[in-house]
Amino acid sequence: MKTLPQIFCSRSWRSSDNNHPTFRTTGVLIFSFFLLLGLFVRIGWVKPPIYWRGKGMAEHRSNLYRPSNATCPPHFRWIHEDLRPWRNKGITKKMVDGARKTANFKVIIVDGRVYVEKYKGSIQTRDLFTMWGILQLARWYPGKLPDLELMFDCDDRPVVRSKDFSGPLADPPPLFRYCSDDSSLDIVFPDWSFWGWAEINIKPWRKVLEDIKEGNKRTKWKERVPFAYWKGNPHVDPSRGDLLKCNLTQHQNWDTLLYAQDWDKESKEGYKQSNLEDQCTHRYKIYIEGWAWSVSEKYIMSCDSMTLYVKPRFFDFFVRGMLPLQHFWPINDRSKCCSLKFGVEWGNNHTNQAQAIGEEGSKYLHENLKMELVYDYMFHLLNEYSKLLKFRPSVPGGAVELRPETMIAAANGLHKKFMEDSLEKSRSKFEPCNLAPNDPTVLREFEDKKLNALKKVENWEKEYWENERKGN
Repeated sequence: MKTLPQIFCSRSWRSSDNNHPTFRTTGVLIFSFFLLLGLFVRIGWVKPPIYWRGKGMAEHRSNLYRPSNATCPPHFRWIHEDLRPWRNKGITKKMVDGARKTANFKVIIVDGRVYVEKYKGSIQTRDLFTMWGILQLARWYPGKLPDLELMFDCDDRPVVRSKDFSGPLADPPPLFRYCSDDSSLDIVFPDWSFWGWAEINIKPWRKVLEDIKEGNKRTKWKERVPFAYWKGNPHVDPSRGDLLKCNLTQHQNWDTLLYAQDWDKESKEGYKQSNLEDQCTHRYKIYIEGWAWSVSEKYIMSCDSMTLYVKPRFFDFFVRGMLPLQHFWPINDRSKCCSLKFGVEWGNNHTNQAQAIGEEGSKYLHENLKMELVYDYMFHLLNEYSKLLKFRPSVPGGAVELRPETMIAAANGLHKKFMEDSLEKSRSKFEPCNLAPNDPTVLREFEDKKLNALKKVENWEKEYWENERKGN
């Protein structure tokens, strides 16, 4: 039996003997083979290699959700605010290196290629999947990312305190992380779970959104359980422990159903009770922070239930575009039980309005937090950041280039599966959405709307409990 090289190099393929195929026949056979292969791939009989990047091969990547001139969602405006501390003086190499003290790694992008210099490990695989997400951005917008260097901290709480860099000569270090607060300068970036959280079996965000959308259809809003639902780890912060005091008992009824999540038990049982799409069965769902902001926020708010949002200290990148009474119902963190009780009572007495708030909040997530727009947020943040750099980025000797095939080959189990599932196999068909220019007036007007809505709910709640005390 001849080998492939022997066949393709054999003189008989060039012979005019009628017993052997001619060049024309060979060409027809090869063309027919690839035509049939393409047909089989298209109808699903043959699965293409994971790294095949031919046109049209990306699964559910149609990206036809917007025109090419679409304006970015409202939360993109905070990119300008997050970078404001460096707008006048710019960012020097010394400032970037000053963030190394707490950073887990440095990202370097040069000529569209992504490199990482790692300093220390992170909780679970936060660092790995954050690096993976940045690499997917480079694949989604190949050749469009600017040269840059940035430091990334994967821990929960912000560390760059505004009060430490208040003078005119202060040079705050630009440090990227998943959340910040009003007294910090940390730069907010999408968290690792958008590409999957393997340790607790949470799939990449694209798949989760699809699953929750189907879960929302199973139970009509007014047929859902008319109580407030929460399930999570109560031990990560005293505020969550305080929340459990509001649970339903024989002696008190705060209209809540609260459950402590045992992740060790869930892991041993295969996470059968933790499917996010199965938790859209209550009219009201509670969001409360943990040690810092909680990854659970986006899963809770995409469920069509009216989110009872306990007053937070921290914020992530997208919640800043959402408003009380439009996208969620605010809960007083100092009197959680009373505030939750009132929120549920109000919702059950105003079901149309409560349903509208829940659906509007969910709509915001499903429309403005599509994975394509997560990439757009990352793209604009990195571009605006790069404009402030006062030095030419370069690849240090100890840095490693990120490559999808290398990262997938080194992964195992769910980590490997989630990387394969979230791999961007084709580039975006559109340009990024249009980032609105920096306009502090717009942000002030938005904050005024937010404060007015919070004040309105506060007055309603105060009046409700005064009437209850009077026996009305």
